[in-house]
Amino acid sequence: MAHFAELDSDNIVLRVVVVPNEHETNGQDYLANEVGLGGTWIQTSYNNNIRKNFAGVGYKYDSTRDAFIPPQAFPSFIFNEDTCRYEPPVAQPRDGKSYKWDEAIVNWVEVVPNDTI
Repeated sequence: MAHFAELDSDNIVLRVVVVPNEHETNGQDYLANEVGLGGTWIQTSYNNNIRKNFAGVGYKYDSTRDAFIPPQAFPSFIFNEDTCRYEPPVAQPRDGKSYKWDEAIVNWVEVVPNDTI
């Protein structure tokens, strides 16, 4: 099965649908005309073989990079040209503990389980 992302006029992904393999090469025409959905459709790939990242709702298709780019989670996150993803400026600790990003201090903070019931 092939996957195609529908884009709005700003190249933002509205939805991703599955297309039968026999229509993979003509997916845009198949979805827009034969199925009657209209719109603009771009193929995406679960294994990231094409367009860097699997498209998701809210991702942007960048035609210059030919890539689907996820939304920037936090203002401090930096765009990685190789992966076409936004990454934190500080690597997340890999010590088996749970962490969340704190934009106020631009760093990871440990998530401490609540001991009270």
